[in-house]
Amino acid sequence: MSRRSEYAPGVPCWVDLSSTDVGASARFYEEVLGWRAETIDDPAAGGYGMFLHGDRKVAGLVPAMAGQPVSTWDTFVATDDAAALADRVRQAGGTVAMEPTQVFEYGIVTVFRAPDGSFAAGWQAADHPGAELVNEPVSFCWSELVTRDLPAAETFYPAVFGWDPHLLETPLGKYTEWHVGGHAVGGMLEMDPGYPAATPSFWMTYVAVADLDATTAAAERAGARMLVSGMDATPGRFSAFTDPHGATLSIIQLHEIS
Repeated sequence: MSRRSEYAPGVPCWVDLSSTDVGASARFYEEVLGWRAETIDDPAAGGYGMFLHGDRKVAGLVPAMAGQPVSTWDTFVATDDAAALADRVRQAGGTVAMEPTQVFEYGIVTVFRAPDGSFAAGWQAADHPGAELVNEPVSFCWSELVTRDLPAAETFYPAVFGWDPHLLETPLGKYTEWHVGGHAVGGMLEMDPGYPAATPSFWMTYVAVADLDATTAAAERAGARMLVSGMDATPGRFSAFTDPHGATLSIIQLHEIS
């Protein structure tokens, strides 16, 4: 189902771009993906906005915190109790970076760092359940943990979100799918040695596109640095790039829309 109005606990439900230059990021993703950025018209929102595809909210856009060197894409996972989730994070050895916090009438967010060094967030929805369009062009379709510490991540995330890890052998090597209720909701792989030594574990966001080659070319024209260009994988062909302000994103032309 591509149009969504709710998410079960444990399912990634939202992504946002924490940008060092919100205006430039809005222009880049409008040019590459056709998204439209709208800022929340309230000084208390701190410049937070949303990317829309048509009339559907597909991702967030927020000014980076002071001192953040590059832009990042961040993953939010649905929860029915953000406070209980924060407690599980601590019990599993993680660090709560943001205590459960009410975000206007939208819901409650908590942000944490896992023992493998990756950051993620829990989202307890109220008025804003998450992305209103997923799994079809041009919307969020997958979150993938790229980790430097597989054993730590494999222990921590199931304890926090109730995920069931399924190890797969793929043409590109070993890959873990995270399952909730028998359905795959995300993935994990070990960080390739080709990454710079200073790169921490992170969550990669995937956006579905209709024409991978055309979107890859559009990203290059707009100033992206390509990391992977037109590689085949089981669900489809994908590219990965770093946008002009340092955020890494993958785009994929799926074989099937789910």
